[in-house]
Amino acid sequence: MKYWPLILPLLATTTPLFANENRGDARERVEPMGYLYGFGLGVSQEIYKGYDYRVIPLPILGYRGENFRVLGPFVSYDALQLGDVEVELKISPRFQGFDETDSEIFTNMDKRKFSMDAGVGFTYERNNWKLGFSSMFDILSNSKGFETSANISRVFRQGPIFIEPSVRVSYLDENHVDYYYGVKPYEVNELTYHYQGSPAVNTSLGLSVGTPILLGGFTQVAIDYTLYDSAITNSPLVEDSHNLNMRLLFSKFF
Repeated sequence: MKYWPLILPLLATTTPLFANENRGDARERVEPMGYLYGFGLGVSQEIYKGYDYRVIPLPILGYRGENFRVLGPFVSYDALQLGDVEVELKISPRFQGFDETDSEIFTNMDKRKFSMDAGVGFTYERNNWKLGFSSMFDILSNSKGFETSANISRVFRQGPIFIEPSVRVSYLDENHVDYYYGVKPYEVNELTYHYQGSPAVNTSLGLSVGTPILLGGFTQVAIDYTLYDSAITNSPLVEDSHNLNMRLLFSKFF
């Protein structure tokens, strides 16, 4: 990951040589612009002890323009285009956290709050390959942490169906890990011990399938498998080293 600052300027200088039709943005061409509505549903296995899963229903009202997109609490703006490299400003929710009612393991612990992240992303796209890099910061200052991630994916089109496998590596700083997985001295209970979080690198494998043919809207189903760093799994709050996340999204234009 330390080579990203070298790779991205190189892409920015070479991509004007590539023709736009080679970007592979087939899905973008079938999605219209305007106001939309829909719903999302996320189901996530939790790695905390005694906390089996998290269900996140998400009603959606949004807008999709040429450069600006709102999809519920997710907001993005295409700030700059350099050939096949796109610079994006974005805001997104962070559905993490817990309180004492979620599991016995959290007894005597402060609530860990839902938060919002904001930051910048870079995407390189050509011949249906996508290479991305982003850095996101906690703008509500709950964890006061940040996450930097890199991902690569490939879009396969089978008629009106878009299939996209992906690999993602993310770096979480010490503040983030300590907030969500650490245990402060005054929070210790009979099931835990003091634990100070440290930076972590997680790896995820993903697969999404999307299509515009159902009910006149765009439907996407996505599954992610994440393997967690030992800086997280060594926490007394954690019992699993991996989890699965599943998401369903349906959106339709007015």
